[in-house]
Amino acid sequence: MKALLCKAFGTAETLVLEDLESPRPKANEVLIDIQAAGANFPDTLIIEGKYQFKPPFPFAPGGEVAGVISAVGDKVTHLQVGARVMALTGWGGFAEQVAVPAYNVLPMPDSMDFISAAAFGMTYGTSMHALKQRAGLQAGETLLVLGASGGVGLAAVEIGKAMGARVIAAASSAAKLEVARQAGADELIDYSTQSLKDEVKRLTNGQGADVIYDPVGGDLFDQAARSIAWNGRLLVVGFASGRIPELPVNLMLLKGAAVVGVFWGAFAQRQPADNAANFGQLFTWHAEGKLKPLVSQTYPLADGGAAIDALAQRKAVGKLVVTVR
Repeated sequence: MKALLCKAFGTAETLVLEDLESPRPKANEVLIDIQAAGANFPDTLIIEGKYQFKPPFPFAPGGEVAGVISAVGDKVTHLQVGARVMALTGWGGFAEQVAVPAYNVLPMPDSMDFISAAAFGMTYGTSMHALKQRAGLQAGETLLVLGASGGVGLAAVEIGKAMGARVIAAASSAAKLEVARQAGADELIDYSTQSLKDEVKRLTNGQGADVIYDPVGGDLFDQAARSIAWNGRLLVVGFASGRIPELPVNLMLLKGAAVVGVFWGAFAQRQPADNAANFGQLFTWHAEGKLKPLVSQTYPLADGGAAIDALAQRKAVGKLVVTVR
């Protein structure tokens, strides 16, 4: 099989397309013939050795895939050869095949194509877990989404609307905000030209946002922490800005607020029944047309590094997908 390999830690242009022996599934794994793989921000970190997991060399990036099961391990009984599936891989997705633990595999809905499925799992899984389990978002609350045109941000906008929240989308340009508006955002903040803190207070009559979804970190986190409502929840999703912020905790004390970490991958492994229930709801919303994954660009396998570079440069809108077959 062909795979786009990281053979030493470095930037995306160092990835090379090579032939590898096809993996053999272990007893609790399935082998997937990959049709498409989603590119995500962790891919930019894992190839540079900055992610919490460091696979042995050589490895292919790519943390989520969609494809068809071509073999199943001896202990796998609920998945069959020929099934259309989506899977969380951690890495290995930028390849023609991957072996995945069965607990990380979900059957694809009939209404979903492979490219959409490759763009769905990580972003919608993360945002659903963040807003449901971690924030307990309620209908009628105000949700502020930073980085609202990116993969997880755009998913948070759609899920927030499906849960009945008023959604304020914040992004770095008018073009990106237009994408968030089309996804259902009620209010827009361009933080390249406006003060995030001042605009949130203006839009909420001085009350602040009940839930803040932050995949960006850095200076925007600093402003967001000062824009939170009484009993608010500030969701720490990631640090796309590159700086991990530090928080004066007296801000949270004065607002009776909480800073809540979001680690969907660990949640999916530790609470598989809750994760499956989340996806049941997500698939229902998708079938109803409430969730529409935006894939702004696709790349052939040989050019998968360009997708990772676009994410690293924060140029991506919606999701980027690598098409394998």
